[in-house]
Amino acid sequence: MKYVIGVDLGTSAVKVLLVNQEGEVVKEAAKAYPLIQEKSGYSEQDPEEWVEKTAEALAELAAGFNGDPADIEGISFSGQMHGLVLLDERHRPLRNAILWNDTRTTEQCRQIYEIAGRERLLQITKNLALEGFTLPKILWVRQHEPEIFQRAKVFLLPKDYLRFRMTGKIHMEYSDAAGTLLLDLRKKRMEQGIMPAAFD
Repeated sequence: MKYVIGVDLGTSAVKVLLVNQEGEVVKEAAKAYPLIQEKSGYSEQDPEEWVEKTAEALAELAAGFNGDPADIEGISFSGQMHGLVLLDERHRPLRNAILWNDTRTTEQCRQIYEIAGRERLLQITKNLALEGFTLPKILWVRQHEPEIFQRAKVFLLPKDYLRFRMTGKIHMEYSDAAGTLLLDLRKKRMEQGIMPAAFD
């Protein structure tokens, strides 16, 4: 029997499943982590909590697996979308992640419309500027934490950061990238020029 592991990085906990080739869940483990809400509308998490709790959940899963580890053929990651994890040149987090349900960026959404234009944004990204998306968060950090913004070299979404820590690979899939407001869906590539003021 062959198996795969699924890792779902949720807003309140990470859930890890061991699934066999018939789609049956054989083992599962979940580990919770806290939200950080310093102000009204703020919602953050420490990215290292995700890594630590995922490692714990995987260890628990492995401890309860009686088969041959070689029969586990793959691992897949899913999870909360649109959050912002900023990394420095050595790919270390510069601050807590700002989550999808953080609503501090109403003003930045307005600025995006003013600079990029509502119709142009819709034409390129097929999305409106909403507080939950990633670009408004990048703009907020640029305006309110300029010293952190200047040190930032890479941004990732939460599950992409977790996958990076687990595999050493930096990737982002198209469906997630669309929620950043930086993906040109026609060209299927990230376009910094959509909102140049966020990156000046």
